[in-house]
Amino acid sequence: MRKLLITVYKVFLIPHIILYKFSKNKRDIDKDIDRWSDAKDIRGGKISLLLNFLANSTDFRSIFYFRNRGMISHVLNVYCPKEKYFKIDITTKVGGGILTGHPYSTILNADSIGENFYVNHLVTIGAVDGKRPTIGDNVSVNTGSIIIGDIKIGNNSVIGAGSVVVKDVPDNCVVVGNPARIIKKDGKRV
Repeated sequence: MRKLLITVYKVFLIPHIILYKFSKNKRDIDKDIDRWSDAKDIRGGKISLLLNFLANSTDFRSIFYFRNRGMISHVLNVYCPKEKYFKIDITTKVGGGILTGHPYSTILNADSIGENFYVNHLVTIGAVDGKRPTIGDNVSVNTGSIIIGDIKIGNNSVIGAGSVVVKDVPDNCVVVGNPARIIKKDGKRV
C-alpha cells in the first residue's frame, strides 16, 4: 500500500522535474543526487532518483528548494513541504554533494560550504558579530556541533559530536570537545 501511495505521490512531483531540468544549479543538484544515491545504495536514472528522494525525504526537498529559490519553489513547498526545522541561510554558498543525516534543528549560516558536505542533526553553523565560517570540501559535521564566527574549517575535516568550534581547523583534521581540539591530523593522533 505504501509503495502505491509513493507512486501516486510521484505524479504530483512532475513540476519538480521541470524545475530541475531548467535549474541554473542543475550541476549541483546532480552532485546531490549522486551523493544520496551512493549513501543510500540506490541506483537509477537522475529523474527516477530525484523523484525517489523528493518523495521520501523532507531534508532532500529542503536542499532542492534551496538550490531553486523563487516563487515556483514556494508554491511547490505548499503541497510537497520541506523539512521545517532544517534551515540554510539564503546567502550561504553550498557546493554540490550535500548529504544529511536527518538534520532536525540544524542551521547552516556560513559564508560558504564546500562540496561533499555531510551534516547531522542539532548542528548550528552561524555568525558572531556578522562574521560567518567558511567550510572546505569533504567536511563532516556531527550531531550537536556548533561552528561559529569568522573561522575556516579545512578540507577533509571531521567535527566530532558535541564539538564547539571557534578557531580555525586545518585540512585533514578530526576535532572534538568544548572548546574543540585537534585529536588527529593527517591520519595521525596528535
